[in-house]
This record gives sequence, structure tokens and C-alpha cells, in this order.
Amino acid sequence: MTIKTGIPLYDQADENGFWGQFGGNYLPEPLLKPADDLHKAFQELRHDAEFLKDLEKLRAEYIGRPTPFFKLENLTKELGGAEIWIKHEAQCHGDSHKLNGALISCLIAKYRGQTEIIGDTGAGMAGTGLAMMSARLGLKSKVFMGKVDYERQKLNVMRMKTLGCEVVPVTAGSQTLVEAVSETLRYWLSNCDTTAICVGSVVGASVFVKLCAFGQQIISKEMKLQMIEEFGEVPDATLLAAVGGGSSSFGFFCDLIDHNNIKRIGVEAGGPENDPKLHAAPLTNNSKIGILHGAKQYVIQSKDGQILETSSIAAGLDYPGVSPMHCFLKDEGRVTYTSASDEEAVKGFEMLAKTEGIQCSIEPAHAIAEVIKLAPKMKKDEKLICLICGTLSKDAPLIAKRLNIDL
Repeated sequence: MTIKTGIPLYDQADENGFWGQFGGNYLPEPLLKPADDLHKAFQELRHDAEFLKDLEKLRAEYIGRPTPFFKLENLTKELGGAEIWIKHEAQCHGDSHKLNGALISCLIAKYRGQTEIIGDTGAGMAGTGLAMMSARLGLKSKVFMGKVDYERQKLNVMRMKTLGCEVVPVTAGSQTLVEAVSETLRYWLSNCDTTAICVGSVVGASVFVKLCAFGQQIISKEMKLQMIEEFGEVPDATLLAAVGGGSSSFGFFCDLIDHNNIKRIGVEAGGPENDPKLHAAPLTNNSKIGILHGAKQYVIQSKDGQILETSSIAAGLDYPGVSPMHCFLKDEGRVTYTSASDEEAVKGFEMLAKTEGIQCSIEPAHAIAEVIKLAPKMKKDEKLICLICGTLSKDAPLIAKRLNIDL
């Protein structure tokens, strides 16, 4: 497969939902027709004038788009190398980029006459986005969340519940995001006739990848215009974003994938420094190809194909697989992937907070960690552009503990 210029990558899957060798629709037989029906509805509605009018209205009035794009003057001076810029997606209503994807699934459900929608969440931001958009559009919502994440992200559990969402702790397996996605699909298998679904990232069967990517594309589409307004062109630059499932990073890269003067770096979760075997970085650590949640992708697995335990300080990155589009971009050499440890992410958070007064969530702090490594080695007229996709709010207890701050 050759990447076509001017066409979003999510629209370049073949008829079977593959990007090269990655992706597909490895779903249970009873879900193939509901998934196909959802895909047909998406393809119809994305060109419907009334749907697009409602979409743009909600983006502007409810999410608060466009989000800011600006230079970090103090961090640039502190590191002494490249100019450092950010796309501040954390200033969306709801404190993260996740409303971008939830909006698409919820609005489609509304147009299809469905009244209930389900979804998965890791750090709780996808679940919060789904709960918020469901409330706004008058839908009943249910979110599946691993018990480990349920306990370590209690603020977002509270937020979801106060929005009227039913939050279901998942106690199977690792009790993290991988099990939350599995349980969401199991529930949909039994209720797909009456219930809509919102997968929180660009993972799973191809229709879920496409819906989420369509919503997240707005990040780079918007930033490209902001770059032209700021610099008079799309300048030579290096983009950096954290990668878990890959929704915010794909949205950040999407409209700039075919720009040869742009370098793209995805930063995965390297886990604790004292145990290199524990991580959530399938792309960086040359994991084998396997099938997870309906798609072929790089998966952290044993020699026998069993999903291995992952570890990350960031619940939103703690996933053993990654979007098939990121897998394809890795193999095509369009994106370089690396990782940052838990400890490096905490240092990244701390430096951004103290130099710029910006308290990001621990997920984008992984990308800031890579900025700290790269910027001093670069020339002063070179540009690093980092995506900030979430705020401290959900991680305050975690950060306080890591920095020995009593609450």
C-alpha cells in the first residue's frame, strides 16, 4: 500500500479494512453486520449537510474549538536549543482531546435514533468525554473501566457518575484498559440491536478506527491553519506526541503525514526504569504482530501469543496494542517511535509546570520528556511542536505522591 497525498490515512484502508498488513475486522460473527451498518451510517452522515452543521456547532460551542497553538518561551529559554511550541488540546471542554472522538459516535447514534451508548476508558478521559457528550445529546451512557484504573482515577469516576453515566468496574485479567475494551465488545455483542458503541481510541475493527480518527483529525487540520497564520507556511518542524492506543497522536499527525519537511515522533510508555520488561511500548520494543480487539497490530505478547502484563504510570497509555494506522506508519517510516520511562514523564511534568505554569496530565508528559532530550541538541531556529492532550486534574494524587507532596 502506498500512502496517497491529500487523502486522510483513515480513508486509505482497503475493502477489508487493512492498512498494509494491519487492521481488519476480526470480530465475532454476530458483530460483523452491526459493525458494517455502523460503517455505512458513518459514510453517509459524514457527507450530510445537517450532520456537518451540527458537528461544527458542537465543536465550536461545546468543545471550545479552536484550541490554542503557541510558543513556550520559558521552556525554550530553559533548554537552550530549538523553539518549543504546543498545540494545547487540554483546553478542550472536559480537559482533554477525548471529546473529539466521543462527539462523532454520539452524534451518529443520535441521528440513527439510538438512545443508549457504551464505551471503554483507561484513564477515564474517554469515558468522561463519552458521558459529557451523551448528556449533551440526551443519550444514556455506560462505560467499562478496569478495576485498577477505577481505583487510580477516582476523580474521573466521580465525573462520569455525576454526568449520569453508569461506570462498570472490570475485574477480569489485568483489570486495566485492555480488559475494559474486551468487556465493552462483549456487552455490545449481546446488545448491539439497541445500543451504540464508542471505542475510545483509534483501535479495534476498522470502523472504530475510522470513526475515532475522523473526530481527532480536527487537531492537525486546525493546527495546519494556525501554522500558516503564524509562519506564513507549514514550516520545517518536528512533531512530538504521546502514543497509547494512538488517538490524540494520530489526530495530531493526520493532516501533516504527507509533508516531507515535517518529522513526526511518537512517544510510548516505557514503564518503570528499574524493570525494562514492564512497559506499554509495543512499537518501540519490536513486539510481534498479533490480533487484539478485532485488529491485526503489534502486540505485547509471549512466544505463545498470550497478552503480557503492561505497566505505565499513565493509565491512558497502559495498553498492550496500538492503532493499526500507527503500526503501518512505523513500517512505512513516516513516524519514528521511542519511549519515555515513568520517571522521565514525571520530570517532564515538573519542568513544564515550573517553567510555563502548564500542568499537563501524565500522558503528554511523556512527550515533554522527549522534548527535554531533543531540544538542547537542536539549533535555535529549529522547531519542536508538542501535543498537550490532557490536564493534571485526574493525576493530582499520583503526581503528589511522586513529588512527595502531602495532600
